[in-house]
Amino acid sequence: MRFFSDSRKLYKIESRIKINMKKENKKIKVAFPHMGNVSIAWATALRKIGVEPYVPPYTSKKTLSLGTKHSPEAICLPYKLILGNFIEAIEGGTDYVSMITSPGCCRLGEYGNCIHSALMDLGYDAKYIEMRLYDGLKGMYNYLKTVSGKNNPILFARAINLAIRKMFLLDDLEDALSYYRAREVNFGDAEKNYNKALEFVKGADSTRQLKKAKKMAFAELKKTNIDKDKEVLRVDVTGEIYLVCDPFSNQNILKELGKMGVQTRRSLTISSFIKDAIIPKAFRKGETHLQRAFRLAKPYLMRDIGGDSLECVSDVVYADERDIDGIIHISPFTCMPEIMSQNIFPAMRENCDIPILPLIMDEQTGKAGYLTRLEAFVDLMRRRKRKLEAEKTKEKVSL
Repeated sequence: MRFFSDSRKLYKIESRIKINMKKENKKIKVAFPHMGNVSIAWATALRKIGVEPYVPPYTSKKTLSLGTKHSPEAICLPYKLILGNFIEAIEGGTDYVSMITSPGCCRLGEYGNCIHSALMDLGYDAKYIEMRLYDGLKGMYNYLKTVSGKNNPILFARAINLAIRKMFLLDDLEDALSYYRAREVNFGDAEKNYNKALEFVKGADSTRQLKKAKKMAFAELKKTNIDKDKEVLRVDVTGEIYLVCDPFSNQNILKELGKMGVQTRRSLTISSFIKDAIIPKAFRKGETHLQRAFRLAKPYLMRDIGGDSLECVSDVVYADERDIDGIIHISPFTCMPEIMSQNIFPAMRENCDIPILPLIMDEQTGKAGYLTRLEAFVDLMRRRKRKLEAEKTKEKVSL
């Protein structure tokens, strides 16, 4: 019954879009929430199918204030920021707002209905569309079909392919930025070159153009003057995926760590999620993040309990196996799956000898106290690393 109900809703939305397009004879504007650089990839896919992407102003204190004002008090930070994005988008003139939805134990599955209701209560004419995450390519196809009012398999396949390739490239560029930022001689140079590199990627509207943009983007980053002999710490950042990927919500943690000479690696990225949920098994190369999570988390967590908890537990084991200097776990206040993860970490210390820093974020999180904790953690890792290196040197001398 639910399937037929959802199909009727989808048909009504498609019909409404087609009517509006005929009446107004113009491209409809579709907005989506910010989450790191995902807007760059999604905007490309929408332009490819003839839909005008409406990118709301990047998440700011105003966005957070709007979202917090109209959200339940105990709801998590990502919900408040997404609601704020949508309010700004509707006030900016978008025709439709779109949201992802997910099954399982995480409250993300209820975001859509709650946000839609909140927008209607505020008096907005909220034309609302959802994309189901775990429907894979079928879910993306149906989403593009709905927002465009078209049914063109070849066009949609090209749009999806380009968006996925662009997202993988964006995550690779962010990893490269982390490498250069931790070693740059003049702080800020890597960021400037990275922003220039992003412009090349934004302008690529075909796979051929994207290949050229990739070469130009990495060449731009290589212009950064670095100190190859600098003592650099390596840290994995894990936690709830929205907070890990979005600089505003995590208070630019990757940049702050870069200032302290720390090379970071985000354990959860949009591209790793795409590999798990969107790309068919036949086209995947190597072990996916979720597959690794089930393998490594088994001694501590036997099944998925929602959110990104399974991945977070496995990320600690994976970081320890690779001799990473430390791991930082970021989670939104009241996020139950991440609270469960943090309660498992102490039991892992028997087998995983790696420093772990848990950080809980909400709209009340102060920058000063947050930076103090980061500085103390970096100092701890640096002293630990030097001690371990000194012990190894003594062992070699004694042999």
